[in-house]
Amino acid sequence: MPTITLPDGTTRSFKNDTTPFEIASDISEGLAQCAVGARIDGVLCDLSTPISNDAEVKLVTARKGEKESDPDALELIRHSCAHVMAEAIQRIRPAVKLVYGPALDSGFYYDISFEGSEPLSSEEFEAIEKEMASIIDEDRPFTRYELSTGDGMKKLQDEGSKYKIDNAERAIEAGSDSLTWYVTGEPNSNWEDLCRGPHVPSTGKIGAFKLQSIASSYWHGDADSDSLTRVYGVAFVHKKQLKKHLKLQEESKLRDHRVLGKKLRLFHIDEQVGQGLLLWTPNGAVVRQQLQNFIGEELQKQNYSQVFTPHIGKLDLYRTSGHYPYYQESQYPPLIDPEQLSKLASEGCTCGDLSNLMKQGDIEGYLLKPMNCPHHIRIYASSPHSYRDLPVRLAEFGTVYRWEQSGEIGGMTRVRGFTQDDAHLFCTEEQVAGELIGCLDLVKIIFKTLGMHDYKVRVGLRDADSDKYVGDPEKWDKAEDACRKAAETLGVPWVEEAGEAAFYGPKIDFIVNDVLGRPWQLGTVQVDYNLPERFDLTYIGPDGKEHRPVMIHRAPFGSMERFIGVLIEHFAGAFPTWLAPEQVRVLAISEKSNDYADTVLDALRARGIRATADQCDERIQAKIRNAADLKIPWLLVVGPRDAEKNNVSVRKRGILQDLGAVSMDTFIGALTGEISSRGESKALEICFPDSEFSIDT
Repeated sequence: MPTITLPDGTTRSFKNDTTPFEIASDISEGLAQCAVGARIDGVLCDLSTPISNDAEVKLVTARKGEKESDPDALELIRHSCAHVMAEAIQRIRPAVKLVYGPALDSGFYYDISFEGSEPLSSEEFEAIEKEMASIIDEDRPFTRYELSTGDGMKKLQDEGSKYKIDNAERAIEAGSDSLTWYVTGEPNSNWEDLCRGPHVPSTGKIGAFKLQSIASSYWHGDADSDSLTRVYGVAFVHKKQLKKHLKLQEESKLRDHRVLGKKLRLFHIDEQVGQGLLLWTPNGAVVRQQLQNFIGEELQKQNYSQVFTPHIGKLDLYRTSGHYPYYQESQYPPLIDPEQLSKLASEGCTCGDLSNLMKQGDIEGYLLKPMNCPHHIRIYASSPHSYRDLPVRLAEFGTVYRWEQSGEIGGMTRVRGFTQDDAHLFCTEEQVAGELIGCLDLVKIIFKTLGMHDYKVRVGLRDADSDKYVGDPEKWDKAEDACRKAAETLGVPWVEEAGEAAFYGPKIDFIVNDVLGRPWQLGTVQVDYNLPERFDLTYIGPDGKEHRPVMIHRAPFGSMERFIGVLIEHFAGAFPTWLAPEQVRVLAISEKSNDYADTVLDALRARGIRATADQCDERIQAKIRNAADLKIPWLLVVGPRDAEKNNVSVRKRGILQDLGAVSMDTFIGALTGEISSRGESKALEICFPDSEFSIDT
């Protein structure tokens, strides 16, 4: 007689075993109609899953009228849609072999082997989607059945798919005592797939879908193994959600920082330099420098000290910090003294032997720095400190290096060498709360100035079941509590997430949604009781004795490369005037006005405004189009009349028509104010206070 506890705390008792579907029906017929699955004691399950004992049950629904669907509902729909897609492909291409087809946060895919047959083409999507629609219209149930591992393996061996046999062997190795299939319909009559589930009750619950792309993949992700075709798709509860998603995808293509970065000449990636290593071209360097100037001014207000550290450090430094060898997979190989390396080679030392010797500390070497913090720690330790000196705040735009896998590198957002707006604060335990607030205030200033208002906060805590975390549990408790209290002061949504802490301490991460609603993890603040312990850092307290400081790590931008990549997409390359590589372009109507264009250009540059002049022989409309393509914020069109009156005719990015003429001095004064205030003062409102203009969206 199970008792079911629902999310609102109410309970329902049943005389016999029950299922989530029966629970939904017991509540209301409408709920049973829109239910697609359930979480039973936190585990996502089918609606038909039997419940014999007391349990907490959360029903998962797919309601057509909701703007945003339950993520669990989308996972069930997308996993089920992957099955429907695979069935449709096998109807059209019976000889293909299925490998694996999971749901994703953004949709679903299926890896398929087309060995011995023609590769799949996106031109076949229409035929596949037609078959999928037919399967969905049939509204066939997803029927689950289980076999013992022995019977299940015999069935798979008879069918002869090495991919499904491999999937089953992996499940058995992971501890499964049975194998599960899902049939879209009746067993022995309809299409089936080896699968753990769960799925929606029937194909008719899938909703709106679309196939999107084809990519190459490899079995087990091994480039030396079988080559596979990965077919991607998306699925939603209803067509409006799909339509919105597709529209956002099109918009995201237009905002792709890799495309805009090349078009606007912001950065370059060169194969001769190396994958994941950015070359900042002059335009991109302006954006980066302006951001550094911006945060530098704020650091001065908070009494930070600027430091510089080398790009490499001794292995012993990172052994002490714990970064080596525990994070060896994400680091570049150590640099060994050439003479020592030659000597070891002559003695028959293998690569494995060398790696073990370095791990054990028997061989010294250097490492491209994966973190700035050990270097800053050594700066702190280079001189004695009193409690009167604290907090000590050390800041650096420090470049670090991580060995990312080739398949994970992408544009500016995932690179192998990146610069952090890094700082490390050394303070007393009593100062931690105030210093955390100062760090969070800095992040808020950045987001406000850049118009990034939609963000939430994640407090990353240690996972009690993991052994990756180091240090005293009591100090961890203090650090985690400090992070929670600091997050509460922000006035934005925040969540706790176990397992997201750094190995040395908990952290506060900022998850920013860009204008398309896509989340990006950007700034971070971390509280660390452990590295001061590992490096034996001290200060002299008011009692004249040595005490251990607490260390705070903070990087409001995070990686400059990643942050600017996000900014490019957030602004679609149309940076606010203070950030724009080129702020003003002067356009001479004809050759007769070139001299006056030079006069205006000189006046702009004299006030520190980044400006150029277009004095080519093209017609003025062509000059305007060229400047618009480069997303330059302001255009000043000058002709003979403007020269006579010392005026400029103004055009602003995003406004369809000419704004009109204004004196050159008035415009330059207003624009200088907008730039120096980083947008708080508006040149448009100052120069044209009574005008209304149509904005080109």
